[in-house]
Amino acid sequence: MGNELNRRSFLNAAVSAAGLVAMGPLLSACGSGPAQRAGVGSEAALKAVLPAYVPNTSIKPDIPSVLGGPDVMTNPGFLSYPANRVATVSGVPGRGGKYSAVTPLWGTIPPADNAFYSAMNKALGVQLEMKPADGNTYNTIIPTMTASKRLPDWIQLPAWWNSQMNVGGLVGNQLADLTPHLSGDNIKKYPNLAAIPTSAWRTGAWGEKLYGIPSFATGFQIAGTLYYRRDLFDAKGITADQVKSADDLMRLGKELTDAKSGVWAFDDVYRYLYTSFGAPLKWRVDNGKLVHLFETEEFYAALDWNNRLAAAGYVHPDALAGDNANGNTRFYGGKTLISSGGTGAWNLADLQSGRAADPNYRRGAFNVIAADGKSTPRVYMGAGADIMSYLNINLKPEQIEECLAVANYLAAPFGSAEFTMVNFGVEGTHFTTVDGVPTATEAGKKEVQAQTYPFLAAPAAATNSPGAPQVTKDYLAWQAANVKALAKPVFWNMNISMPQAQATADAAQQVEDAIKDCIHGKKTVASVKDAVASWKTSGGGDKLIQWTNDNVLQKHGTGQ
Repeated sequence: MGNELNRRSFLNAAVSAAGLVAMGPLLSACGSGPAQRAGVGSEAALKAVLPAYVPNTSIKPDIPSVLGGPDVMTNPGFLSYPANRVATVSGVPGRGGKYSAVTPLWGTIPPADNAFYSAMNKALGVQLEMKPADGNTYNTIIPTMTASKRLPDWIQLPAWWNSQMNVGGLVGNQLADLTPHLSGDNIKKYPNLAAIPTSAWRTGAWGEKLYGIPSFATGFQIAGTLYYRRDLFDAKGITADQVKSADDLMRLGKELTDAKSGVWAFDDVYRYLYTSFGAPLKWRVDNGKLVHLFETEEFYAALDWNNRLAAAGYVHPDALAGDNANGNTRFYGGKTLISSGGTGAWNLADLQSGRAADPNYRRGAFNVIAADGKSTPRVYMGAGADIMSYLNINLKPEQIEECLAVANYLAAPFGSAEFTMVNFGVEGTHFTTVDGVPTATEAGKKEVQAQTYPFLAAPAAATNSPGAPQVTKDYLAWQAANVKALAKPVFWNMNISMPQAQATADAAQQVEDAIKDCIHGKKTVASVKDAVASWKTSGGGDKLIQWTNDNVLQKHGTGQ
């Protein structure tokens, strides 16, 4: 099991509820409580505080990364787990300090004081008291802790909850400034942290200071894509390369749908397709004017296409009824042949689930398209990391340095001795090596596989599907074919602290409800236009646009 497998499995489940929050600017709402730190800063000031990037060359991947442009690259890939587990940290990083740490956990919480925690404390040279909390209620647990100022020494705060957790108000008040320790060449004291791409650190920068430590960084961060059943397409003689426009997709809908046999071409696909029509992710700047997605003709063109797709009968009825929870079941069972979702869906667990339903199952993804079939295909990229941990402001400088040394251990590259320890535990106790793959024992399943430490710090993503190298090859071949299509949206990777009224308007719930009804064929595009008109006036939309123009665009630029 690789860190990319863990990361993508986790993010596919966790971020699905958060929508596309992490893909645009990272928002934090200003409410009552501590004074807000400036959410964004000038590009020059950011460059002065962000850490230097020094790639780690200690372990060579089987499939090297492919560069796509500034801050854009595919993940490195490993077709097997490295047999030579190189040590990247000399000695024990800690000096005997005692710290508490809280991370979210979507799974069964392991017993406290277990053998794995003890072994990790010995390896780290500290007493790190891990307190994983239920990920399903994490966004309500943390605000209670911050309100009473009872944060642990080290805490993980997912970026998609920046607003709910008021991270913009916590930095500098309850969360420590790491700038003196990590900015520029200072990070070279921690080589594994220095190997995390600079773009990932931007997510943890607030008010021209650095606060957060990223996990699972990637240079190929997108909200998701359109998938298809490659095995069934192959059997029909259809190749994904034939699909170059929205019209091609519509024709596929007609060709593949056989309602009498219980087969529909599509599941719900709007969220990962609308920018193909030329619509912005959320914001666009036209001749210096800030324009919201809802003000663009391309947005309505995307709605119209999805509305027609539903009306034509090419979308599974359960998807039209809003049943997203069983989308994978429909896809695995061949009831839908085209689906959409985060890139976390493409992994070993997916192959196993798919082949349990159909032994020939194979996932594929369409290349990024332009709806008109003529324009340059483009997909907007998200932040370099959306999993960030923070240290308590009450820690002394020497304690911060000790925690950063621990983070450097946790961020050791895929396949290293340290990575193996963090992700699999002690060999012989928590895992054994079976056909070259670290395989969890019963103790490992109970104590280690419920991931905790990687949410404090982790290396940049590497793709590995143990025992199923074809999954890694397929996924990274698709990344390489599309890496040039990634583009930074307006306000890319900028932390924006906005007043609560604007944050509420930004959510635009009344419009989102209308969009859902429209793409499911229940209402018309005109109904969405009506909802937008109401949102702009009584829903605060116009004030949101004006506030964002005055406080972000005019002061700090686009972040691109």
